[in-house]
This record gives sequence, structure tokens and C-alpha cells, in this order.
Amino acid sequence: MTSNEIRQQYLDFFTDRHGHTFVPSSPVVPQDDPTLLFTNAGMNQFKPYFLGTEKAPWARVANTQKCIRAGGKHNDLDDVGRSRRHHTFFEMLGNWSFGDYFKRGAIEMAWELLTKVWKLDPTRLHVTCYEGDENNGVPRDTEAAKLWKEIAKLPDDHIHYFGIDNFWEMGDTGPCGPCTEIYVDRTPDKTGGKDVNGDDPRVMEIWNLVFIQYNRNPDRSLTPLSSQHVDTGMGFERVTQVLQNVNDNYGIDLFHPFWQKLTELSARKYTGKYPATNKPDPIAEAADEQLRTDIAFRVIADHVRCLTFAITDGAVPSNEGRGYVLRRILRRAVRFGRQQLNLRDPFMHKLVPVVLDAMGVAFPELLRQSSRVIELIKDEEISFGKTLDRGISLFEEAADRAVGKKVSAEDAFKLHDTYGFPIDLTRIMAEERDMSVDIQGYENLMQEAKDKARAGGKEGVSRLFELSPDALAKLQQNGVNFTDDSPKFNAAPISATVQAIWDGAELIQTTHGSEAAGQGVAIILNKTNFYAEMGGQVGDTGIFLAGLPASAGSSSPARFDVTTTRTAGGFILHVGNMIESHLTVGDPVTATLASLRPRTEKNHTSTHLANWALREILGDAVQQKGSLVDPEKLRFDFTQNKALTDEEIAKVESLVKQRIEMKLPVYAETAPQEQALKINTLRAVFGEKYPPMVRVVSIGIPVPDLLKDPTNPKWREYSIEFCGGTHLRNTSEASTFVITSEESVSKGIRRIFALTGDAAKNAQAVGDQLDPLIDRSRKAPEGELSQSVADLNKLLATPNLPLRAKRRGHAAVAELQAKQKARSKSQKQSATTADAGAIADQLLASASPLGTGQLIVAEIPQATDDHLRSAMDSLRKKAPSHAIMLASVQDGKVSFVSAVSDDLIAKGLKAGDWIRETAKIAGGGGGGRPQMAQAGGKDPSKLTAALENARAFAKTVIP
Repeated sequence: MTSNEIRQQYLDFFTDRHGHTFVPSSPVVPQDDPTLLFTNAGMNQFKPYFLGTEKAPWARVANTQKCIRAGGKHNDLDDVGRSRRHHTFFEMLGNWSFGDYFKRGAIEMAWELLTKVWKLDPTRLHVTCYEGDENNGVPRDTEAAKLWKEIAKLPDDHIHYFGIDNFWEMGDTGPCGPCTEIYVDRTPDKTGGKDVNGDDPRVMEIWNLVFIQYNRNPDRSLTPLSSQHVDTGMGFERVTQVLQNVNDNYGIDLFHPFWQKLTELSARKYTGKYPATNKPDPIAEAADEQLRTDIAFRVIADHVRCLTFAITDGAVPSNEGRGYVLRRILRRAVRFGRQQLNLRDPFMHKLVPVVLDAMGVAFPELLRQSSRVIELIKDEEISFGKTLDRGISLFEEAADRAVGKKVSAEDAFKLHDTYGFPIDLTRIMAEERDMSVDIQGYENLMQEAKDKARAGGKEGVSRLFELSPDALAKLQQNGVNFTDDSPKFNAAPISATVQAIWDGAELIQTTHGSEAAGQGVAIILNKTNFYAEMGGQVGDTGIFLAGLPASAGSSSPARFDVTTTRTAGGFILHVGNMIESHLTVGDPVTATLASLRPRTEKNHTSTHLANWALREILGDAVQQKGSLVDPEKLRFDFTQNKALTDEEIAKVESLVKQRIEMKLPVYAETAPQEQALKINTLRAVFGEKYPPMVRVVSIGIPVPDLLKDPTNPKWREYSIEFCGGTHLRNTSEASTFVITSEESVSKGIRRIFALTGDAAKNAQAVGDQLDPLIDRSRKAPEGELSQSVADLNKLLATPNLPLRAKRRGHAAVAELQAKQKARSKSQKQSATTADAGAIADQLLASASPLGTGQLIVAEIPQATDDHLRSAMDSLRKKAPSHAIMLASVQDGKVSFVSAVSDDLIAKGLKAGDWIRETAKIAGGGGGGRPQMAQAGGKDPSKLTAALENARAFAKTVIP
């Protein structure tokens, strides 16, 4: 079977035979989980269902998940190339149960697929189970072991118990549980049982069945989850290796096209040779050119797959976070290509089409971003080509500083962290010099950096913005229903009831009260008209009021100010402070929005129009990469490799304004996702996780019309998007639209800021003042240029000017400043010419005879090079027969110029020879033609001696 057939057979087994729903792979760049650098397992997108913060739309799911393990807890980067089965990018086949089947169902289906469908020899299969952890109250998993004996008839010597290796965790916190792993023994005599969970590549894990039943808390304690789930992961490349009967992951058919392309590029051949261990062995590798070649082939093939998928899914190489990991991956591949395959020119981008051909059918998103991926990788390669050469130079400096023939940890870390110079290359270069590297110190510094990176993910997240698993479980146990937020699409005040109060640590019955307002709390209502921050739209603000108005003998009504609104699972958190009195669970309140919602909606609807307009102007390749809408502005990020021109900005603004002036109604209806995705030109954020029923927002055409005729080409004329936010009823309410800024976010990603409504009108009014001011400035007398530039700069400093007006203003300022500079230069040249004439007259008066001409040797104090040349030109005109040597000192350096007339040249004195001998005395050199020459000197203290030598030299040649 081919790899594509194996993948499909797996999916068909679970969807057709066992009622699983196919859910496409989530992006390798997590869209909604800041705790993860990359998606590193199939379960990542299902994490909320395991935690119970969201209800799963399906009971059973199967898919193939794109994964990257190249940073954080799960990091296989350094093993790639030397290991038979490690990758930075790989596929994980998986099946999941959300509160449906548990251990028995998972084991039964696994055994059926492996032995009945794929016909693996049952006597070659071994399993592992969790040996338990008394300290955390987790018992030995004898249940799983008994099921293996019952279902698979496995003997005791094919069931093995292990500790932490059989307790699966996604990260430092989150869903986790015991697991049972399936191994295949490929030793000739089936004696590999002793090597289960060991290093023998012939005894390999192919499937991990994880039984999710706990949550790992920040203090490392475990809390049982309210429901039990199954999460399985089968390494696609590993099982393909077994089914295709090859000895390593890189021997499967998916990698053959990479070997062909690399052979074409390098004139080397791939033989599949491996080192004895995964660890670098410079001495052994130095003696085996073919081994070095094969390692380089594997590194490059793996890394270009990783880069292609990561960049397609929204990441870009950079100096921090996941971008830094990608940059390190690219640089590692480039270094292997240059050092081992002698690929001096950029080559990685030429392998991207190989990835597309091999993986594009299973992952069609690759084909939509291919040109951008190729361009980004090529740019990085070119940049690192210069960095690599610089790194080698810096290593030489580090080696010179080394104490006791050991490169310091600080130097090694700086080479790696600042300049992207891989540590293994630093070690190899050190060994070539019979030196070593302080690896322990380097690893300590690396660990510190990793700890800081891991800690950074949660910093700045308010304690009130999320509910702990304990709090969620308690809410469910108490029968508290998820918040009904359907009234959020109507901004009118509503009556609601306080269901719960969260203080960031625990659920409380009564708020702290106004006397402790600074502490803040989050109120959970049974229903709400407040929009919780989501999809780029900020959370609503407003007030809750409870109780009767104050009167004689009555207390003041309770007042709670909502400063932001967030979602936590199915609950809406209204975060804010008590201003008057207290609120208690069960209190009725009136929830009233602040007056900011309409301004936010103007910006949100206009963001949809801008998205549509950018596609119309720049083409279908433009994809949304993020947005923010608040009452003040809108921000929109999109794929584009270069800045928008004034013409493109004008066209986008014009298209949006047209749609506003057309007074188009805005429609929003819920529809089945599968059906809605068929609508022609519908825009959705790539990688965003949408529910089975999705809200479609259409500007100008009713949603039912779209669903009746989804492929109609006319729909291109309308903005149609998946969106859960709030919007205007009609585009006319936005009034107008103006772009105020356009900038680069990262390679291949641009960002615009824009205004609508009164803010846009005010910006345009200020912008309208600019053109008349520019016209007046251009006509201003020379004496008023400085004031004109100052007036323009003052107006340009006004916040939120229209971008095109701003650009015209900056261009006008540059034009006027150039005019000022030219005028100043002209005045300076006139003064220089006048000064030169006076200096020439003085020097002629003190000239001495030289043959039939005049000898002039002199210093002109503080003269610039221009002054020297001007004085020289004036002297040549006033003394037709001449030998001139002038000098000056500026900024601690000496400048010389010389000139000799043709009649004196005929007698043997040449300007180039003369000035060269003169400059030598001042520690310099120079030369030129016989008629004119120039030179410099480093020692001003020798200038007098140099000029004396000049006189003597001239008189020696022409007595």
C-alpha cells in the first residue's frame, strides 16, 4: 500500500465501520492556545472537551493531525537526521471518544485494525500499561492489562508495566491520564520483548491509547475530570514503515521524491545510512562522507516539510517564540546543506514543490499559500547565508578568548541564541582546533531560556478571565447552566439573575462589595446581552443594577461596573468592580450596555467590507490573519508581501465607501457548516475552529439565497463570512471609511488600521487641510521655507490622519527639505568660492619660483576637502605655470591635494609621485594623475615635516 492508501484506510475504518466523525486537522500553529508553541498532538484542538469547558459536538471523532515537535516539552529537533524515526513535522492518526467508549472500546478497535484489517502478526505485538503512582493516588492500570488478555489473548510476557512513560500529558498543565502503548517486534526471532520501551529500532511503538481522566493543575496535583475520554495517537510515518516493510521512517514512499530532488541539486545520492547512535559523533562522521550526506538529506527533507506546513498555517521565522523555532529549523537545514552537500546558493525553497506534490492531496491548504511559503523561505535562506559567514568569524573570536582551550558557555550560547549559529557546528569547529565547548554551562543557559519561554505564556492573563477546572466542575455539580448569550445581538437592556461569582481563586456567594472594589470579580448571569471578547471583537462594557432606587430609609441599589466581558467554557464572565453595595448569587439585575457598542459595530461591519475589498484589489490569495475591532478603530491583518500603494489604498477605500453608500442590509443566520462552506467566495479565517452549525454574515444578500444557489458567481460581489460578532443592520450606519495606517507585521503579513463614522469624518476634515497647506508651502519664498516645513510637520503629527494624505504630506516635507538643503549648499559653495579666491591671493603672494613656474606649498587650517579643491582651482587659474601642494587637518586626519602644470611635468615633476612621497611622512598614502592627485595621512603631528619634504622634493626634481 502507498502512504496515501494507508492514511485513507485508517480513516475509513473508524468513520465507516465504527461511526466516527471525520474532523479535519487543526493548524500546526494553535489559534486559540497561547500555552502551545505548535500543535504537538491530535488532541490539542479537543482540549476544551476534555476539560469540560465546552460540550463536544460529536461523541466519536477520527482524523490525521499535522504535528510539530520542535520546542518546549516535546522537542525532537536535535535527533532528526541521526534517528530512524524522529521528525520535527509528522502526522498523527487518531481516534477520540468524548464521554462515549473508554478502555474496552479503544482496545477492541485498535486490535481489529492492526490484526484483522492490516494483518499484522499478533505474536509480534506487545503492549505497555501504567504501573501507577501512589503519591498522586493513581492506581496500577490492571484494567487495561486484563482487557488486553481478554480481547487480544496476549500472554503475560507481551504485557509490560512502566511509570511516567505510560502517563500521557499534553504539557505542564491540562488534560492527562494513563496510557497503553502498542509495540511491534520486528526482530527475526521475535525476541524483542526485553527491548520494549528501549532503544532497539526494531522494537517500535506504533500506537498510543490514552485514557483521559485527570487534569494536571499548576501545583502538579491531579483532579479527576467529570467525564472519561479516549485520545489515541498513531505515528503515521511509523505505521507506514511497518506496512511497507522498510527499516526506518525515511524509507517510506513519502520521502522518495525528496531524495530525487536533493540528488538533482547536489549530485549526491541517498543510501539510507545511519550512525550508531542519535548523538553527534564528529570523528565518525568526519571519516564517512556517505553518512554525512545521508544525515543531511534527512535533515533537509524533514525540515522543509516542517517549514512548509508551519508557514502555511500562519507562522513566520522571527526572533521569538515559535518564529524563533522555525528560524532555527531553517538555519539547521541550510547549515547541513552548505557544510555537507556544498549547496552554497539558496536551495530550501526549491524543495517546497516536493512537499506540495507529496502532501497536497491530504492537506489542500498547502496549495493555497505555496508562492508565499517559497518567498519567505528563500528570503530567510539569503539572510542566513550572510549570518552563517558572520557566525564563523565570531567563532574565531570566541576561540581566541577561550581559556584552557574551552569555548565559554556564554560565547556558545550567544552564537546560538543571537546569531543562529548551531551548537553542534560550534562543537565541530572547536574539535577541529583540538578545543572543547562548555556544554554543561551552555545547556544551563538554554534551560534558563526555555524556562522563561514557558513561563511567558501565562504572564499578563488576568486571574478573572478564566475559570479553573475545579470551578467548572463545581458549577456543573451545582446544576449551573451555561450562560444564554443569544440576547447579545440585541443591545437593549435585559433582566437576568446572578448565577455565580468568581474572584479568580474560588466561587463565592457574595461580592467583596464597593469597599474592596479594586479587587474585582467576575459575575456569571443566567443570560446576557453583553458580547464576550471573541473573533477580534472586544468585550462589551456596561453596568448591572440590582435593588430599588435610594429613598428615605432604603439602602442604595447595588451597582456593578462591567469593564470587559470574556468567555470561559460555556459561561460568560462579566469582569469588573462593585461601585455600590453588594451582589449575591440569586440576585436579579438589570444588565445595560455602555453606549460604545454601536461604534464597535460600525468598525466590525466595515472590517468585513475591507476584507472583501482587499480580495477584490489584491486577488484571491489574500487571506485574513487576524483582526481587532473596538469602539475607536478597526485593525485588519492579511497576507501580502509588499506595502500597499497609494492607488491600491484609494481603491480599497473607494470600494468600502461604495458599499456604505449603497445602504446594504446586513444579514446574519446560522447554517450547517458543511453546506455554508460551499458558498462561492465565502471568507473564513484559515485554521479557525468552527462548530457544525455556523453563523454566516452576509452584506447585501440574504443567507437563504446563498444556500439555495451556493456556486453562483454573482456572490463574489458581496462580503460573506463566518462570524459570531455583532454588526450594523445597514451599511449606511457606518457613514464613511478611511485607512489611517498600513504597516508590516512580519514577513508576508501586512496590517491596516481604519476609522469609520464620526472618527473617520474628523480625520478626513484634518486631512483636507493638508493639500492647501502643501500648495502654499511650495509657493512660499525661500526665507519662509523653514516655517512651512514646521507647519506641515505640526499638521502631520495629528493622530489618525488619512494615510494617503499623510503620505502626500511626508513627500512634500521631503521635497521642501531638499529645496532647503540645495539652497544651503548653493550658499555654502558661493562662500567657499569667495574664500578660495582670497586664500589663493594670499598664497600667490608668498609663492617661490620653481623653474619657469611658481611653487606653492601650504596648510589651510580647518579647511574641508571642498575648500582645498576650490583653493586649488583658483590657484591654477591665477598661476598658469604651477606646482601646488595644499593640506588641511579635519577630525584628526590629514588631507592633501596637489596639482602640476604640463610644462613642469615635462621637467619631471608629477603630481601623483609628489603627493605619495609627501603623504608617507604623515603616515598615509595616495596618488593620482601627473596633473592632479590627492592623498590622506593618519598623523597630523607630522604635517609640517611632510610639507617641508614636499618643498624639498619639488626643488630636487626641478632645481
